[in-house]
Amino acid sequence: MPAPTTDPEAPRPPFPPFDAETAAKKVRLAEDGWNSRDPARVALAYSPGSVWRNRAEFVSGRAAIEQFLVRKWARELDYRLIKELWAFHGHRIAVRFAYEWHDDSGHWFRSYGNENWEFDDQGFMHTRIASINDLPIQESERKYHWPLGRRPDGHPGLSDLGL
Repeated sequence: MPAPTTDPEAPRPPFPPFDAETAAKKVRLAEDGWNSRDPARVALAYSPGSVWRNRAEFVSGRAAIEQFLVRKWARELDYRLIKELWAFHGHRIAVRFAYEWHDDSGHWFRSYGNENWEFDDQGFMHTRIASINDLPIQESERKYHWPLGRRPDGHPGLSDLGL
């Protein structure tokens, strides 16, 4: 897979309107970005004026998104994420996801959620609405054991894991 561009103005294919193949690819690219845990890289996928609702927090603009992600990954350690396409239409994609992480006390969690995304014509996400719930789990209940970074292609997805 080619390295992601660091040019903040470079379009982010695939572009809407989405079909099943391009929507699934967009979801996997988002998953890969978030699994990098690189706030600057992830923020580049969003339009300069992107607006988020993440749980009860409202975030607007790339700089705020990057700072949000810095705080998130300082708190959610050993973060590993799987996203799955739920639905798509035109410029919109709905995703379900689950990620595993632990806090600085070693308590493990699996966070489940849904996201609604809307994209501009250049492939930048300009709206992200996320609803997330955290489930405390025992370390022995973890299902995500790949090395930090991109989920390997052969690793089961959410449906395969019964999540």
